[in-house]
Amino acid sequence: MARIVVIGAGLGAMAAAARLAVAGHRVTVYEQGPTYGGAVGRYARDGFAFDTGPGLLHLPAVYRDLFVKTGKEPLEECVELTQVDPAARHVFADGTRVDLPNASRAGTVAALDAALGAGAGERWGDFLTRAREAWDRTRRPLLEEPQPADPAPLAREPYPAPKAGLLRRPTRTLAQVGARELRDPRLAALLDAYAWAYGFDPAGTPASAAVLPYMEQTFGSWYVAGGLRALADAVYERCRKRRVEFVFDTPVVDVLEKDGRAVGVRLDGGGEVAADHVVSGAPVPALYRDQVVEWERGEDWPRHQVLGTGRVTVCLALRGAREADAVHRTVVHAEGGGPAVTVLRPDDPALRPDADHEAVTVTATVRTAPGQEWEAFADRMVEAAGRAVPGLRDRLLWRHVRTPEDVRRDTGAAEVPGPALAGAGGRLLPAANRSPLPGLYFAGGWSHPGGGLAHAGMSGALVAGLIVEGADFRGSQ
Repeated sequence: MARIVVIGAGLGAMAAAARLAVAGHRVTVYEQGPTYGGAVGRYARDGFAFDTGPGLLHLPAVYRDLFVKTGKEPLEECVELTQVDPAARHVFADGTRVDLPNASRAGTVAALDAALGAGAGERWGDFLTRAREAWDRTRRPLLEEPQPADPAPLAREPYPAPKAGLLRRPTRTLAQVGARELRDPRLAALLDAYAWAYGFDPAGTPASAAVLPYMEQTFGSWYVAGGLRALADAVYERCRKRRVEFVFDTPVVDVLEKDGRAVGVRLDGGGEVAADHVVSGAPVPALYRDQVVEWERGEDWPRHQVLGTGRVTVCLALRGAREADAVHRTVVHAEGGGPAVTVLRPDDPALRPDADHEAVTVTATVRTAPGQEWEAFADRMVEAAGRAVPGLRDRLLWRHVRTPEDVRRDTGAAEVPGPALAGAGGRLLPAANRSPLPGLYFAGGWSHPGGGLAHAGMSGALVAGLIVEGADFRGSQ
């Protein structure tokens, strides 16, 4: 039985902790804040409740696998999952609207033809065919296997060019895909929104990001009753049942090293904790400086996405019932391009004081800079949300704005990590799960395979496999 210290109590870190505890190890989690969940937070006031991180779950199979491997109760006995249908309503800058069904390619094609004109659906369908090729080429190395020691092959673009006409030439960015292949500014905006959701500018995002809409439209979007915080609650309880120990309000400031191996951690205030293995589920500054960027490949091969992004969340408490034709998620596209605003309107009694009120969450992922006026930015977000919520201004009781600095204060990092993407010379590959320092591993959204709830859960499975199986581990099955 090994002593294992886990830094941070985010979803990826807790996924690793639960799996390691089931394998017979003694696991202790040190979290700098007062609670678990990392970015999967909750804001509650006056009978209203809001998710302050992700609002939907994609690839729930990741957490189903976690619960199957760590206990007798399957995921659906611990949380209530519901497919969201339509998956999203898109409101384009010209006023055009389209509702895209959940996990139905034929339905999506038909909806796009009806809303955008004949041929729009076929172009999107052809694009998804090429996106599937990129998915098939990268699924195992980017999601299910530890990052290879030499990730150079993943630096090459896997997205195939169309096979006919003048378009048969390399397509290197997502913006080029939209312009060359989709040929409709609204379809291009639909594609761009998947990149902007993580703060990726489509003009510099590799074409391989086509896997993002492919994954969502193939595997679907799911809502957890009570909000995504309920999933964090369930994972935490699973850890506790597996006898994982949690120590809150205790930041880790460094990893102890002896004879070229990690042997424990140093806590804020100077205390030290010995360990046989250390799993970092948070970007501890000392680790980022010493173990990620300044690695063997040198400064020209950073092993961590550094996007300078943050999530702005506006929680809106509204009087009046949700209208009958309201949808769970609406994406409001910006005039002239740029980050879209996502409006979440879950029909969930647990999030509102009664049926005569509604809790609405409005989010955007943006580049951050010192001195930004977040209240003014929130004003623009609410104005955009008014295109999705009838009578929003007249219904508004109060609002609460959560800025990237609030996220940094509560979790230690404001960055919105993106999923690992092939191409782009490898610059969008996160830190590998196995660090250059033996005994130190990385889990969570900032490590392989990247950001998002599903990817974070996968990172926990990969780290547990590396520790339990060692050199024989070849990836998740």
